[in-house]
Amino acid sequence: MSQTPETYSAAAEVAAVRKRRGRFERSWIALKKAPISAWFGLIVVSAYVFVALFAPLLAPYGEAEIFPTPFGPWDETHRFGTDQIGRDIFTRLIYGARNTMGIALMTTLLSFIIGGGLGLVAAINRSWLDQILSRSVDVLMAIPSLIFALMLLSIFGSTVTSLIVIIAVLDSTRVFRLTRAVAINVVVMDYVEAARLRGEKIGWIMRREILPNIMPPLIAEFGLRFSFVFLTIAALSFLGVGIQPPTADWGSMVRENASLIQFAQYDIKAGLTPLLPAAAIALLTVAVNFVVDWFLHTSSGLRDEH
Repeated sequence: MSQTPETYSAAAEVAAVRKRRGRFERSWIALKKAPISAWFGLIVVSAYVFVALFAPLLAPYGEAEIFPTPFGPWDETHRFGTDQIGRDIFTRLIYGARNTMGIALMTTLLSFIIGGGLGLVAAINRSWLDQILSRSVDVLMAIPSLIFALMLLSIFGSTVTSLIVIIAVLDSTRVFRLTRAVAINVVVMDYVEAARLRGEKIGWIMRREILPNIMPPLIAEFGLRFSFVFLTIAALSFLGVGIQPPTADWGSMVRENASLIQFAQYDIKAGLTPLLPAAAIALLTVAVNFVVDWFLHTSSGLRDEH
């Protein structure tokens, strides 16, 4: 009995639904077997993302709203007090999650687009282009990233666009090295050679044959790169060349409220104020690393021995 095109379409749709359901079930089983550290990381990262997405709804005041009493005490009006010019610390912590994490995420995505794309091209085209790209990356990696970023930001200005582009370009060197290293092992496979013999374009080979087979280490590296970029942005903001006021940022909040530590012997709550954004930075970094470690362990096929 012959099947109509409609029958073929329905069968394909059912197969696609079953495939998605199978992926979901496998992911849920892997998640249930995850260690406590991975669950802790997932919960913390999810909470940070929620705060970043709904910052205007969660914050009690405006991001740059100033109140008449600088360095105000912790009370019901200002849960964590106010800073040196009277801005609510709790509000700026919430907006700092959106600004710091958002800029770090955009920077990491751009660095992977640049470094990952060039790394794949270098792995496929093992000629003079590979040599030029590799030697250029070696030169950039020989320069301390933080010092180089400070110099470039002082030249081009401390705008958000300059911050994203400069850090992304500097960080893309690490992504290039990893992508090239893992892609070289895939390029020599028979199915890649078969795609070349069929006359497929380099872009098609990169997208359909190589990239799906190197995704696990790249995803793990994305989490690590996000942590490093996040810390770099916080460090630059602490030095005064990162995210500029009145935009809330955890790194600049530590710098602006650092003088309160000297009052800890008189008011312990005031002394803890600059530690709040520092603790937010540390907690997110630890949580992301927990998730990355679990994902890398799961994707590598290793099993715990009891």
